[in-house]
Amino acid sequence: MKVLLASCASLPTGDGDDDALVGALADVGVDAAWTVWGSGETADLVVLRSTWDYTDRRDEFLAWCASVPVLANPAAVVPWNTDKSYMLDLERLGVPVVPTVLASSGFADWPTGEFVIKPTVGAGSRGALRVAAGDFETAAAHLAGLGGPALVQPYQSAVDAVGETALVYFGGQYSHAFTKGAMLTEDAEYDESGLYIVERLSGAHPTGPQQRVAEDALDAAAEHLGLRRTDFLYARVDLVADASGAPLLLELELVEPSLGFRQTDATAPLRFASAVRAALRARS
Repeated sequence: MKVLLASCASLPTGDGDDDALVGALADVGVDAAWTVWGSGETADLVVLRSTWDYTDRRDEFLAWCASVPVLANPAAVVPWNTDKSYMLDLERLGVPVVPTVLASSGFADWPTGEFVIKPTVGAGSRGALRVAAGDFETAAAHLAGLGGPALVQPYQSAVDAVGETALVYFGGQYSHAFTKGAMLTEDAEYDESGLYIVERLSGAHPTGPQQRVAEDALDAAAEHLGLRRTDFLYARVDLVADASGAPLLLELELVEPSLGFRQTDATAPLRFASAVRAALRARS
């Protein structure tokens, strides 16, 4: 059985977080190697990993995903989850999300407090801007500069103190969690590739309410896409706390998320490898 881990030309073997995966897959009898998406290489399964340059070539990326015989996550997930307006679908399905509106040119219904503008198609926090309360001129200029639709969300101030909690699932089952420090800060820096803001990460132990919201989001996404939760080989659910401390969904990452292997126990790559093996067996 051969598996390809798909990345991009700027990060041909990922960003380092996935370094243990090839060895873990070998341990369970799966031959794995890295590839750059669009290269034409084939395998029994292609797993999307750090394909973070797709935002500038999304149509090409979607066409490539559709051409891959067996892709994880499934190709049907990619168009939906690479457009952050999926948050509106999840809200309609009853998932507690950070209040979200879709904005385009001429938008003027800005939140009254501090808020965030982020492009609907984006990765690594590129193009996201934290806007001071009342600074609607800056907001309008940034939205116009994005050249396309964006999400507008009230900034959740608890992030400054406790960060975001990212819950990771393999094959629909919880694996581990980690915390991401506030990213939209004045001292934020991009990595050498320029593809993502460097994150400040640490391990985490999610609460019951956090796990419930995370699993509600996964179940809702699967239902919306006509899939089962177990069809998601991997998933990362990013949560923040509202003013009362209740968890809210900030993002549901089903295409190319960092999975925080360096922030959790050493057996996590083997859990991922086991999920890959199970996915291969299910398709054989």
